[in-house]
Amino acid sequence: MKDTILDRIEIYQGDITKLHVDAIVNAANNSLLGGGGVDGAIHRAAGPKLLEECKTIGGCPTGEARITRGYNLPAKYIIHTAGPIYSNKPEDSRLLSSCYYNSLKLAEANNIKTIAFPAISCGVYGYPLKDGCQTALDTSIQFLKNNPLIEKIIFVVFSDENLKIYNQCLKEISIRD
Repeated sequence: MKDTILDRIEIYQGDITKLHVDAIVNAANNSLLGGGGVDGAIHRAAGPKLLEECKTIGGCPTGEARITRGYNLPAKYIIHTAGPIYSNKPEDSRLLSSCYYNSLKLAEANNIKTIAFPAISCGVYGYPLKDGCQTALDTSIQFLKNNPLIEKIIFVVFSDENLKIYNQCLKEISIRD
């Protein structure tokens, strides 16, 4: 694999709501009306106008993505995607991959060059972190190979353990490619 693809991927430990990127991705529920975890943190940080806009969208089916303004966030946009609730079925991986792919397609359509993702579905939705990480990285790398507009994809993790898993997955990809 060309080094330039991997140069466009970064793992970051910290708070996704504080990143200065064009867009952050919200691991949303299907209603888009806020919830716990990352979803709740993004809604709180963006302010009440985010909820007002989300009410006009009409939800988001699992695997799809929707875009809103960032409001009080440093990011101009929020891309909301509803990840699958883990059930250990092959459909889970396909739906999770669709979350990343459709978020990146929406970013590209809105001229977004820098985007930050949380670990979609890997919290309360129960997706195993290593499997989710591999799906996220594989889908994103395939997207970057054919889409030069996206300059940087940042995967945001919260804990030291998650950082270790993401860095290991990225190292394994660089070795095999």
